[in-house]
Amino acid sequence: MDISVASVVVDLPSFCTSKPLAFARACPPQRRKFGNPKPLSDPKKKRVYVRLGSPQSFGEMGRTELDVSVGSGGVLDALKSISDPVQALSFFTEVAQRPVAVHTTESFDYMLDFLRVRVRVDDMRLVFDLMQRQIVKRSPSTFLIIFKALGVRGGLQNAPLALSRMQEDGFVMNSFSYNGLIHFLLRAKFSKAALEVYKQMISEGKMPSIRTYSALMVDLGRRRETVAVMELLDEMEVQGLSPNVYTFTICIRVLGQAGRINEAYGLLRRMEEQGCQPDVVTYTVLIEVLCRAGRLTEAENIFWKMKASEQKPDKVTYITLLDKFGDGGDFNSVQRFWEEMEKDGYRADVVAYTILINALHKQGKTEEATKTLEIMEEEGILPNLHTYNTLIGGLLRVNRLDDAQELFNHLNIHGPKPTAYTYILFIDHYAKSGDFEKSFQTYEVMKRKGIVPDIVACNACLYGLAESGRLGQAIEVFQELKDVGISPDTITYSIMIKCCNRVGKVDEALRLFNEMRQSGCNPDEITVNSLIDALYKAGRGYEAWTVYFGMKTMNLEPTVVTYNTLLSGLGKEGKVEKAMELFRHMRNHVSPPDTITYNTLLDCLCRNGEVDRAVKMLYGMTEEECLPDCLSYNTVIHGLGKEDRVNEALWLFHQMRKVLFPDFVTLCSILPMLLRNGLLENAIYVTEAYVLQADAITDRSSWASLTEGIINETGIDQSIKFAEKVTRNGMFQNDTLLCPLIKSLCGCRRAWDACTVFEKFKGYHISLTIETYNPLIIGLLEVNLVEVAERIFAEMKTAGCCPDVFTYNAFLVAYGNSSRIADLLKMKEEMRFRGCQPNNITYNTIISGLVKSNLLDQAIDLYYDLMSEGFYATPCTYGPLLDGLLKSGRVPEAEHLFREMLEYGCKPSSAIYNILINGYGKSGDVEKALQTFEKMIREGIKPDVKSYTILIDTLCMAGRAEDAWCYFKEVRLTGLELDLIIFNLMINGLGKCQRVQEAMTLFNEMQDRGIFPDLYTYNSLILTFGKAGMVTEAAKMYEELQLKGFRPNVFTYNALIRGYSVSDWKAKCRIVFQYYEVVYPANSSFSLFSQLSLMPSSRVEGPHSNFSGTTSGCTACMTVIRNDQLLLQMLVILAVLSRKGQAVSLTIYHKPGLEDEKEIILKAGGFIHAGPVNGSLNLARSIGISVEPSHEDEFIVIACDEVW
Repeated sequence: MDISVASVVVDLPSFCTSKPLAFARACPPQRRKFGNPKPLSDPKKKRVYVRLGSPQSFGEMGRTELDVSVGSGGVLDALKSISDPVQALSFFTEVAQRPVAVHTTESFDYMLDFLRVRVRVDDMRLVFDLMQRQIVKRSPSTFLIIFKALGVRGGLQNAPLALSRMQEDGFVMNSFSYNGLIHFLLRAKFSKAALEVYKQMISEGKMPSIRTYSALMVDLGRRRETVAVMELLDEMEVQGLSPNVYTFTICIRVLGQAGRINEAYGLLRRMEEQGCQPDVVTYTVLIEVLCRAGRLTEAENIFWKMKASEQKPDKVTYITLLDKFGDGGDFNSVQRFWEEMEKDGYRADVVAYTILINALHKQGKTEEATKTLEIMEEEGILPNLHTYNTLIGGLLRVNRLDDAQELFNHLNIHGPKPTAYTYILFIDHYAKSGDFEKSFQTYEVMKRKGIVPDIVACNACLYGLAESGRLGQAIEVFQELKDVGISPDTITYSIMIKCCNRVGKVDEALRLFNEMRQSGCNPDEITVNSLIDALYKAGRGYEAWTVYFGMKTMNLEPTVVTYNTLLSGLGKEGKVEKAMELFRHMRNHVSPPDTITYNTLLDCLCRNGEVDRAVKMLYGMTEEECLPDCLSYNTVIHGLGKEDRVNEALWLFHQMRKVLFPDFVTLCSILPMLLRNGLLENAIYVTEAYVLQADAITDRSSWASLTEGIINETGIDQSIKFAEKVTRNGMFQNDTLLCPLIKSLCGCRRAWDACTVFEKFKGYHISLTIETYNPLIIGLLEVNLVEVAERIFAEMKTAGCCPDVFTYNAFLVAYGNSSRIADLLKMKEEMRFRGCQPNNITYNTIISGLVKSNLLDQAIDLYYDLMSEGFYATPCTYGPLLDGLLKSGRVPEAEHLFREMLEYGCKPSSAIYNILINGYGKSGDVEKALQTFEKMIREGIKPDVKSYTILIDTLCMAGRAEDAWCYFKEVRLTGLELDLIIFNLMINGLGKCQRVQEAMTLFNEMQDRGIFPDLYTYNSLILTFGKAGMVTEAAKMYEELQLKGFRPNVFTYNALIRGYSVSDWKAKCRIVFQYYEVVYPANSSFSLFSQLSLMPSSRVEGPHSNFSGTTSGCTACMTVIRNDQLLLQMLVILAVLSRKGQAVSLTIYHKPGLEDEKEIILKAGGFIHAGPVNGSLNLARSIGISVEPSHEDEFIVIACDEVW
């Protein structure tokens, strides 16, 4: 390295001589021309030049060639140009030996790190010692470099460990170094490490400075470690250091914050005794802590004492007094202090006016607060953002949201621009008003405006999300907070744990709690209480107690809330004695129980059958100077009610009335009990006594809930008596009590009884509302009492109660289901005429009604008319239309409508796909049905049980039982809850394919799942066994179904006879048939059994005997009187006319055995097997017959074969 001609210029401190002597001695005359500096711009600074020779002559250069008329920067540059540690150290020490201080913290740190890299710890020790002797200020890097050299990792927080290593390696710390290290640790918030270093310093006999003691006290005070602060004060005096006014003031503040006001006063006296005169700051701090403790009178006394002493109040004192008394709501004192401030010559500034505005708001003087803004402008004082925020906050507190928003808009336009705190006011207001969505939206708007949320904004937003239980969004906000580098505080974690508690995510709450502690954020009592509550609610009481016992290690003392939470948990666990033990411990050792504690314990006792102890505790509360409240009495009354101790409960109610007004909960506790025990008159008396109270709750919703509770506990009849008497006595002039009675009766399908009750209450001249009319009308329509519903509907309109969309929709549904299209359309027109706006349900109901009435084209026309008017169709709109088209065989039109549905952006539901699959299946297009099912899955729509049921039915009907079996196995794996229908279809499908063993396995599986077989199940298995020739098994099934309480029907006997016929057991056939004739006598319609029993089992007639299509059908009987003619259409259903008291049969049986009928069957593609059509239909067809009515005709009886 060639540094033979290197000159470095460094600034020296002003106290250096004009020409350093070292420079004169070290530089030869002929070389001094290179060292003549130019004049300095700052004459107070001196410059020194260092001239270096070659590395080979460094030792000689150190003696003869070194110019030490240099500044510290030049030394650092010179050091950086040397790579040899010996040369560097020699140069460093040579410069350090000069009488003028040249080295700085930077040069020492560089030299230490230079030597560390080269593992020269001994040389580092010399450099550090030199640094201490020259009193060069140490930096955090100084210590970190030494720590690294000694193998201590982890930064400054590992200083206690590093100090022991430094001692081992000969590093000796002086007081100045210790003081500096403690300050660095406190600045980095490593409080625990700072205290340990302090203790090490004391143990070595080093004396901390007063500044160090003060810094430690401030840090400990901030963490509420009051005892440790006072210990430091005592240790300070033991060390011989006299606390100064600043130290005493810190201690007074710490004691005040801890609520130890008397000790703070004592410290003030101690100051005066030690000759340390309190200054204005001390008095101001004392005033502040007194105000915070609510001791405003004492604070005012201190103020007047200051006024009378040399330490006059300054502006900070006045601001403190104005602020604290304003917060305390003492506006008169605020005015007095304001006057004194002006007398002392302090002119009110923007801070004072802002405090005044806040005080006015707290007094409810919102208008005066707003006018103060005008006074400020007259005084030439410009409001700042805090002023505007105070005004906005005050307006929001009195729910003047519009005014607050107007002021906010003013800020956006004219400035100052709103900050995060401004948005916080609105976020907090919306959250506390229950508008959680608006709260979150405001938070998002703030972010879009480019305002980075601070911890307070995030906490305000999280509060709303926690209250609404929106954990997902809360976690997102919480993560955003950490992503922008903001550390969550105790409040943040407490809110998050509360949110987890609300939604039952206790594991997430535990994770957050552990994360909180690992991040160095100390939990407070609120956090721990929330976690204990969450654990107990999740049934994890053991873990809750573990957290409780761990509070000591967290430097937390259990609060009354902690104990109340634990008592509540023990009560729910039924651990009464443990709860009582904890209660005694709390009362004797911790803090006096409050009313909530007693109420929690009363609930625990009553919940666990210890009502007598609860009564005793209730009476004992007054002795403990803790007065019972309404909840105390209500809890015990409810406990007595559970044990039906009605007289004691009633007596306690009267005792309660002597000291308290019963609340609505009292009524909810005592009324059901009284009515359950038949004490109607007492219930009426209690109700009257409550209703006459000034604070009585009489709103509709509360009394509806109470009436519902009475119905649930006492039954509808007793509830009607109570409601009737209360209404008759004039306690309610409206239908408040009637409405829940009507709903309850209609819910039990007792609409006629509801109508009777309704008529009775009308006689009490109460005002009836739509809340009663609607459930009554809907209930009547549901049980097909349409005419009665129409009468009530007419009365409703006459009484001036306007029907709403729900009323009209109920009629539309009823008319649609009964195909009364004319009435449906008339109701639609009336709805339009009365100005009642139809909703989607209205139109969907009309479309569905038209389809059900076979007016499909009219329904489609209505759909297109609606779409042209901007109607938003839903799957409920398209469902009936698609179903109608498919059932009508108009498959292409259905497919076109489905595509149109997709084009309009209406996403098909599983119900729509089920309709399509069923339509394709019924039309015989099995492949299209399968494709639609697969498409449904591809579109992300999860098939339901009905989807699989329809598909399995389609496949079984098509004879593809294997494919059906595959889909059945698939539905098992989906986790869907299988029902009886899908099992029946699959069992029947397997039976048709003679897969008997699999059908029986499925039969057993369904019972294992808790699904009980019905008659259809047994009939299918009997038929399956019969066809397979397993008549013994069929007979067992027949016996089993009867043991299960089922009555065999015609299909049961048909299946049995068919089985015996296949096995050629003619005798058995006759026995079954004879037994059937006993069960169903005189039923000639089943003479086919006698034919079956005589026919050969292999008899199959017709060219279509290998037919594999449907073998089932249905029938009906219809009678129409038109133009004096009686038209009938029937099959196996029998119709009989009564003419002059004589029975005239109107039924003609078209049996397959008749030659004419056989010819029709075969031509139509069917076959005859063992008698029936397609193996199962007992009659060939139904045709219409015409009968001429006579004046002698009395009535017609139409009934199915089993009735006959």
